Amino acid sequence: MPPRLRVDDFGYELPEAAIAQMPAEPRDSARLLVLDRSRSSPGHPRLEHRIFRALGEELRSGDLLVVNDSRVIPARLPARRAGGGAAEVLLLRPIEDGIGRWEALVRPSRRLPDGSILTLRSGDRVEVGERLSPATRAVRFNGDPAAVMARAGEMPLPPYIHDRSSPPERYQTVYAQPPGSAAAPTAGLHFTPSLLASLEARGVRRAPVTLHVGLDTFRPLEGEFVDEHQIHREWYEVPPATGAAIDETRRNGGRIVAVGTTSLRVLETAAQGGSSGWTDLYITPPFAFRGVDALITNFHLPRSSLLLLVAAFVQAGMSATSTLDARDTVLAAYAAALAAGYRFFSFGDAMLIR
Repeated sequence: MPPRLRVDDFGYELPEAAIAQMPAEPRDSARLLVLDRSRSSPGHPRLEHRIFRALGEELRSGDLLVVNDSRVIPARLPARRAGGGAAEVLLLRPIEDGIGRWEALVRPSRRLPDGSILTLRSGDRVEVGERLSPATRAVRFNGDPAAVMARAGEMPLPPYIHDRSSPPERYQTVYAQPPGSAAAPTAGLHFTPSLLASLEARGVRRAPVTLHVGLDTFRPLEGEFVDEHQIHREWYEVPPATGAAIDETRRNGGRIVAVGTTSLRVLETAAQGGSSGWTDLYITPPFAFRGVDALITNFHLPRSSLLLLVAAFVQAGMSATSTLDARDTVLAAYAAALAAGYRFFSFGDAMLIR
């Protein structure tokens, strides 16, 4: 039996200056680090440095891009407590109880007993209810939640982005459709309509899935060992047309290219059975991937579940390698990116792992 993986095995040093505070402009001017798994050896990734708008040169006619089309909701609600102190509600997901409640992060939670009323800047009120987990509370609005968010909500940028001056649409993909995410599927932020059109002209098709992203993206791994962490559930759907496009791509010898870790988790969940529902799939190395051939992703936080997913995907494409060898390969690629000035996290640059 292999030894248990430690969380600290997936840490690395990241300078504050490497965390992107503003998105690339235009979107497809971000850099793209290409990692070829089959030509990499333990600790020695085979890398190429590209610009994202040149993505078509790395793909083939007949490939299928699978994108997460979830739209980020204005889920951050600044508020005031009854006594006048500042508060904040960060909506995560609706609670399916028929009375319009949501699960949320509430600050300062310890000073807000059940039944506390918060007033938003729009004048709308939010009632803080019971604790649902060590970190979250139930909340209820005095009106339609979507209308309240439209009046009083802000885009829920990650906590490591301190510059909040970017227009809200820059934290949305250009193909975003159904609202529901508390964080953007950030690998898709690099696409522009013209880039998508050029890929289509090359014979690279696109198909949507939906996964409403929660805040686990930004939650560090808990505990000493990787297997002690638990992923929160997120709602997903694979439309019938997307399932048909995937089957056709497989029959014709094309590759399934997941745009982002959220799309990858949807595809691997669906490969285990079920085209919609809730997923808490936690991908750690080693993992037998069944639904994805290549991955477009950003650079992820140290000691995060997404870094584990990337290590698992790299390991799956390297022959006869251990998990720690794959870890070393990923961290060497990250070190090369830092040395070359790549920008990290949500507004940062991208990787193509093939």
